[in-house]
Amino acid sequence: MTEMMKGDAIQDVADTTRTVLVWDPLVRSSHWGLVAAFAVAWLAADEVQPLHEEAGYAVAALLALRLIWGFVGSRHARFTQFVRGPAATLAYLGDMLHGRERRHLGHNPAGAAMIVALMVTLSGTALSGWLLEQSIEEARAVTVAGEHGNREVRGDKTLKEVHEMLANMALVLVALHVGGVAVTSWRHRENLPRAMVTGRKRPPGTNDVT
Repeated sequence: MTEMMKGDAIQDVADTTRTVLVWDPLVRSSHWGLVAAFAVAWLAADEVQPLHEEAGYAVAALLALRLIWGFVGSRHARFTQFVRGPAATLAYLGDMLHGRERRHLGHNPAGAAMIVALMVTLSGTALSGWLLEQSIEEARAVTVAGEHGNREVRGDKTLKEVHEMLANMALVLVALHVGGVAVTSWRHRENLPRAMVTGRKRPPGTNDVT
């Protein structure tokens, strides 16, 4: 009996230390690349404009890469695997409020909604930033030509306001995302940031969604 109990204990330890690969290298590198590029763009705004612009281009490139990979990448990288409709997302959030949400091996419905929201917001931020830069270049050209008119040398004011609004929205979404990751990590006793570094998570249990 004692030997059987020891064997069961050893098996339990082995089960908790086993992991499975979930996130492929491109998912992980694009995720942390976006974190770094957005942080640099935010910190360099109005301070080091050339660096801000280069970081913005990096954000746009990484978003384009992740978008393509969402259709042709590995199983858990594909949008069809984790993006759910509003009803499923709201149901999951309701389960979270009652502490009965199921663990997902890949992205859960709330995380998936956040990914979509971040991708849309960051895309809008990058696009409005590029358009703003084009308006600044046009304003400079007009100024050099001596035809000032009513155009501001700093570029289109409306574009600047839209760009700043989207950047602020992205920052709020990032904060919510970090909070959601912290809560999910605590609820399921799983270090999700580390999983996004290693790509590995513990194997799915009987009640988990794969």
